[in-house]
Amino acid sequence: MHAMILERIGTPLRLVERANPVPGTGQLMLRIEACAVCRTDLHVCDGDLPNPKLPLVPGHEIVGIVEAVGEGVASSRIGQRVGVPWLGHTCGCCSFCRTGDENLCDEPQFTGYTRDGGFATHVVADADYAFALDGETDPVALAPLLCAGLIGWRSLKKAGDGARIGLYGFGAAAHIIAQICRWQGRQVYAFSRTGDEAAQRFALSLGASWAGSSDEAPPVMLDAAIIFAPVGELVPAAQTVRKGGRVVCGGIHMSDLPAMPYALIWGERSVVSVANLTRKDAEEFFPIARQAGIRTHTIVYPLTEANTALGDLRAGRLSGAAVLKP
Repeated sequence: MHAMILERIGTPLRLVERANPVPGTGQLMLRIEACAVCRTDLHVCDGDLPNPKLPLVPGHEIVGIVEAVGEGVASSRIGQRVGVPWLGHTCGCCSFCRTGDENLCDEPQFTGYTRDGGFATHVVADADYAFALDGETDPVALAPLLCAGLIGWRSLKKAGDGARIGLYGFGAAAHIIAQICRWQGRQVYAFSRTGDEAAQRFALSLGASWAGSSDEAPPVMLDAAIIFAPVGELVPAAQTVRKGGRVVCGGIHMSDLPAMPYALIWGERSVVSVANLTRKDAEEFFPIARQAGIRTHTIVYPLTEANTALGDLRAGRLSGAAVLKP
């Protein structure tokens, strides 16, 4: 197999050749068809998330075909197209796992962070955390759904049922969730970094009712706002929500939150974070994505150009999602 590996924090990934991984008990090995590039991959490579496995193959939005299975996994899964997300394993016995909150597991493993991920031609994954996907759909189009879609969906659930939803940071997750919101009959108000008119036009093309900069106020009070950008100063800026509204922080990492007056959250407004995902989220989301006719907007890079894809994401040069294709 070939893989792009991170050897030291803050250094470019390096192409290496290895033996194909062998699936252990309860695992499967897949040949990767596509792996989307997520902002969390940047946080891992840049050291914003502590103690990654090193050397590491990043990547956690994986689509591939099962080529081998380990003990305890049905051989019928060979040939199946599956998706492998960020949450790669949970202990199953801590208080969170026992109550259905496996996203908060005390001893989790994360794909492309604490175990090798999808910037490669092959990968091993736990069979219970590999979701069956449509075998007829373009794998490049499916890949962003494995994190941008799933975390976006969990964030939208946290936001509640309000009709007016603000999306701060119009990238991979927001462009998927904007389509879900429109399918549900909600209004979307999109916020981009100042001067990013391309992102604003992109949001309007997907049916947003309004698009502007994150330092602008929308024309109406919002029922909820979701912050996908890793910018802590957006938390007080997002307090354009009505009384009883909610601000959802959808990223795994965010810069420090600034001090803000209590008046911004008075009126039973709330701020919540979203952590990881659960298998139930996937069970809910993938059928909804099909029903809603979600179309992911992707830019394809060869596997060997993973550093270029990460750089374009870091610089804000992408509309939609970058996807690596072996």
